[in-house]
Amino acid sequence: MGRINITEEAPDQPDVIPLIRALDAFHSALYPAESNHFLDIETMKGPAVTFIVARMEMVAVGCGALVRMADGSAEIKRMYIVPAARGKGLGRDMLQVLLNVADDQALTPVRLETGIHNREALSLYRSLGFHERGPFGDYAEDPNSIFMERRIPLR
Repeated sequence: MGRINITEEAPDQPDVIPLIRALDAFHSALYPAESNHFLDIETMKGPAVTFIVARMEMVAVGCGALVRMADGSAEIKRMYIVPAARGKGLGRDMLQVLLNVADDQALTPVRLETGIHNREALSLYRSLGFHERGPFGDYAEDPNSIFMERRIPLR
């Protein structure tokens, strides 16, 4: 694997937008529309969102977002890695960057919603201290969703 950089960047860059579209297509193929909870690019540009991009030799290969909530919690959204870059620990590195942002800003708990078919993601989240819980925020119970949270900083 080449040199990897994970940094906060804008989500509306020409080489990042295809990552977001690929994530949308991936989830749309797996789940019905009512089970997909996409965060749009305009929202990801807002002040309550930290959006990161993983680049391999300057090519965008992954993205993710941390959304700060008014109650002091945070939500992980839009985690995606292109298929060619998977299986190399990049997801763990990206998630750790977002968790470090949450820890630095004293945001707790950190929550997320993911689909039942995202086995690799579920394994990653569990390995970094997330556990299952019920729906939160505006989410409703959904047989295609798994809701998780991490309360204790793992640093």
